[in-house]
Amino acid sequence: MKMTLSWINLALLSAFSTIALSEDISQAKKQLLLEVPRVDVIGTKDQQFKQSSTSTIVEQKELESAHVMTTNEALRKVPGVVVRDEEGFGIRPNVSIRGLNPTRSTKVMLLEDGIPLAYAPYGDNASYYYPSIDRFSRIEVQKGANQVKFGPQTIGGVINHITPDAREEFGGWASVMFGNRDYKNARFNIGGNGMLLDYTHKSGEGNRDNTNLNIDDLNFKITKAINDFHAVTFRANYFSENSQVGYSGLTSAEFNNFGGEYYPYKNDSFDTKRYGLSLTHDWQISDSALLRTNYYYSYFDRDWWRSSSNSNDNLGGASNCTLLRDQRLAGVRVDPSICQANQGRQRTYETYGVEPRLTVDHGMGQLELGFRAHFEDQDRRQDNGNTTTARSGVRVEDNIRKTDAYSGFVSNRFDIGQFNITPVLRYEYIDNSRKNNLNGQRGSESLTEWVPGISAAYTVNDQYTLYGGVHRGFAPPRVEDLIVGNGSTEVGVERSTNYELGFRARPTKALSIESTAFYNDFDNLIAVGSVAANLPALSEGKAKFGGLEVLGSYQFDNGMYTRLAYTWTPIAEQTSPFRRVDNNVIVGGSASGNRQPYAPENTITAAFGYRVGSWDAMIEAVHVGKQYADFAETEAVNATGQNGEISSYTIYNAAINYKMPEYKTTIFLVGKNIFDKEYIVDRTRGILTGMPGLIQVGARYDF
Repeated sequence: MKMTLSWINLALLSAFSTIALSEDISQAKKQLLLEVPRVDVIGTKDQQFKQSSTSTIVEQKELESAHVMTTNEALRKVPGVVVRDEEGFGIRPNVSIRGLNPTRSTKVMLLEDGIPLAYAPYGDNASYYYPSIDRFSRIEVQKGANQVKFGPQTIGGVINHITPDAREEFGGWASVMFGNRDYKNARFNIGGNGMLLDYTHKSGEGNRDNTNLNIDDLNFKITKAINDFHAVTFRANYFSENSQVGYSGLTSAEFNNFGGEYYPYKNDSFDTKRYGLSLTHDWQISDSALLRTNYYYSYFDRDWWRSSSNSNDNLGGASNCTLLRDQRLAGVRVDPSICQANQGRQRTYETYGVEPRLTVDHGMGQLELGFRAHFEDQDRRQDNGNTTTARSGVRVEDNIRKTDAYSGFVSNRFDIGQFNITPVLRYEYIDNSRKNNLNGQRGSESLTEWVPGISAAYTVNDQYTLYGGVHRGFAPPRVEDLIVGNGSTEVGVERSTNYELGFRARPTKALSIESTAFYNDFDNLIAVGSVAANLPALSEGKAKFGGLEVLGSYQFDNGMYTRLAYTWTPIAEQTSPFRRVDNNVIVGGSASGNRQPYAPENTITAAFGYRVGSWDAMIEAVHVGKQYADFAETEAVNATGQNGEISSYTIYNAAINYKMPEYKTTIFLVGKNIFDKEYIVDRTRGILTGMPGLIQVGARYDF
């Protein structure tokens, strides 16, 4: 890679943040203990209880006892979060927070150990890669004003995935799981002397015919203390997916005639490789000051060859493709090979950066400040083939897109007795450029933004905390939306004013509850339906969202336990018509007062379990209320299946674990959607259904 200005900036920042390694520490008066170098969004349970913003932790014990198969399952345990299934493995989850559109999780900031996880969080915050849930020890979800510290996406929330700590003593475990739909899951985890190696292999059929998924996830982690004041953690990750998976949904006639598992395209393929490296350096400057610096790099390559991008796609009228499209609309069982075309959408992303964060405890509370230099290179190509099995063709897109982003924040928590107040201010400078290699056109655009917030909490005692806050929601537009051809469009940044007010309570050791009222008022919300077919076209408008979140748990004395995550979103309103960015025309049916699409009013995840002796059994109900699929609140389903109401649904999951300590072994039986309910989850590109019933059995051995 060439030495560019970005790399020079990176080197300077690196030198600044690590100069401490050469400091003489022989005059230190006492030894200071280091935590594992890692950026926690929330921290410990006690820290969470006193936080001034809404925060939820999904613990490792909960993930393991329920044997969550996908990230979707884990996040449904968090109030305020709605997750839409896609292929059945949760490899491409669509995450919504507080009513926002879930498509490709574009309204959420994703982190791993505090490091940006998405391959382009500034220039293209879409999740076509998501690591296996199996390799995380817990998940943190932060909403409210405290998320401003982890931009640039501050409109929905932050999801931080925490990897297990490296082991000091030698040990590990291995597990295997098998199930119907040819499901296989093999895991291996071993470590010692500050090192950890973790490997996951998953394969099986997805939620539709002609869908087979295959992923490998290999991770290495090492943590070492250099001396009493310095420690480093190095992480390396390799992730690959080699799947047979399509993109189009079903037409209404296909769904009615053949059911939701039907999918005719047998030659679609999705191949992905991702390499990730990161280094975290801790400098314990004093007993009250810590400088933690993250360096990170990722390479992501994706080739998706598909025969259709939506249920009304005729691939530009290629040979017999219009005939095939019409047969699908008529509900005929088709032979996809008659359409002499396919599309290869190929993407390569390189993302790298450095982020030092300083934390200083002082007499009045805690100061935090940080700076990030972040760089993204996108290489986006599309080749149109002349058969359904082609893996090369005519180049119709060849774009280079670059983003250089510099940001900083300062936050100070003031502790005044049992009361604390935390103002926070973030600054973003984003420089985007785009080059079309097909015609030589170039364009560039830069933007700056100040993102303020303030939150406060009153901890009555160890049992009750009241909290509230307000902050500016901000999200930058994608490079491709901001710069078209050799000029920029009029698309603006997303801006909102977000409010919340809530309380946490643990009146007894057995009972825990958290409830938050929220209201988000958008000056500008960017909306797009299908990111592949651009239907509806990119649009903007004003909107507001409001509701209530409740999270509760109770542990009975006899070993029974129950958990509840409930979200009520009565307000998800367009407060102005949404207009297309390209021509300022109102999107069909959009009007002030209409409900936003993909914003269910009620979602509930409730679990009841029983732990006694070696047994741990649990049953869980997941309910998602009805939704609209378009801006017009259309209830009747059209021929393409892309418009119409999505009915509410409830599914049930269950897990039984039996531990045999004398053999260091746990065996388990797991059921997903145990009543095999067929339900629609998405219409953005035609009808997609959720995962059918699954039964899985497995064992884990610890050593």
